[in-house]
Amino acid sequence: MENLPQELASNILSRLPARELLKCKCVCKSWFHLISDPHFTTNYYSFYNQIYSQEEHLLAIQRPFFPSLKTNISLLSLTFNDSKNHVNSTLLNLPEEYNSEHKYWSEIMGPCNGIYFLQGNPNVLMNPSLRQFKSLPESHLTDSNGIYSLTDYASFGFDPKTNDYKVVVLKDIWLKETDERQKGFWTAELYSLNSNSWRKLDDKTLPLPIEICGSSLSRVYTYVNNCCNWWSFVNNESVGIKEDFILSFNMVNEVFRKIKVPKICVSSKETFATLAPFEKSSTIGVIVYPIRGNVKHFGVWMMRDYWDEGSWIKQYSVGPMEYVVDRLIVFNGSNRFLWKCNNDELVLNEHQSFFCDDSQKIRDLKVKCYDKFDDSFRAVVYKESLVSLQRRHNHF
Repeated sequence: MENLPQELASNILSRLPARELLKCKCVCKSWFHLISDPHFTTNYYSFYNQIYSQEEHLLAIQRPFFPSLKTNISLLSLTFNDSKNHVNSTLLNLPEEYNSEHKYWSEIMGPCNGIYFLQGNPNVLMNPSLRQFKSLPESHLTDSNGIYSLTDYASFGFDPKTNDYKVVVLKDIWLKETDERQKGFWTAELYSLNSNSWRKLDDKTLPLPIEICGSSLSRVYTYVNNCCNWWSFVNNESVGIKEDFILSFNMVNEVFRKIKVPKICVSSKETFATLAPFEKSSTIGVIVYPIRGNVKHFGVWMMRDYWDEGSWIKQYSVGPMEYVVDRLIVFNGSNRFLWKCNNDELVLNEHQSFFCDDSQKIRDLKVKCYDKFDDSFRAVVYKESLVSLQRRHNHF
């Protein structure tokens, strides 16, 4: 093993799952140093997930027994060339400390270099490939100075300058004295994995007043160019106009930005708008679909340049769909949609061509993932990763 050329060894090892690579570290010193090299970790993430790109892997959370809050984490796997639409489901074994009725998660976000964020009790960063879980400490920054919070919106990402994973949380503001919400006003907190601590962001960095769309139909993890994004709006009550925009937060500079959007949604009562990442273009888009009706068409808008808010274009349309879809679960790449249908099953829609609206491939995955009383199912794309959450101060 020691005599294998490093380039050949790297090529062979990069084809193995992350958990197997941990075992390979024990084979010989040269493999240990190769697999531990940060450059190998970075290259492995793109190489491994690219060679298995014909396989779709989803990481899903769901409460298996209503009304229990306990949450299961499963890995769903399918192959695009499988005409029978077989879906394999594997339940992840959680550490004992998370196997409790009082431990639960309502949202899953990622991947960011193979790292995922679970929002709930407790908030957790995890690398499922390595079976690493890191509980975040509680933050008590907001519940002071006569205010408290009832609603929060979180996202997370990576700061390449400091090699740090960060979680940003926006919290609404309620006055303890009057028990009234300060409409349009929020406070922001930031968690750093490197320091394992929270700190309050300067309120002046938030472009207030704003409101954030809290619909469950707008929960696709949208992180590009080191920025996380939320679909937001401002109500101009004096003239009765609702102005949509995107609120962005840069994980490196730690600043917020408002991104203008064209008049995509004619009416929030008639259409839904879901933010989505366009990975290959390093930009974002918006999927717009109607609330009512059995036969649906969907519009896909994209910013050609993430840093130019004047670069919005309508990329293509999808439909009509033969299934009655309820909401978008996952948007992958630039043309793969995973929908939850009204019959509580998952449907994968793959748009084949940007030049033909009727060019699409639809597959019923035969996965019934909902209980009629429960709306806890969330899913994200799964990717193998060697990125470790361990820091010197962390205890797992």
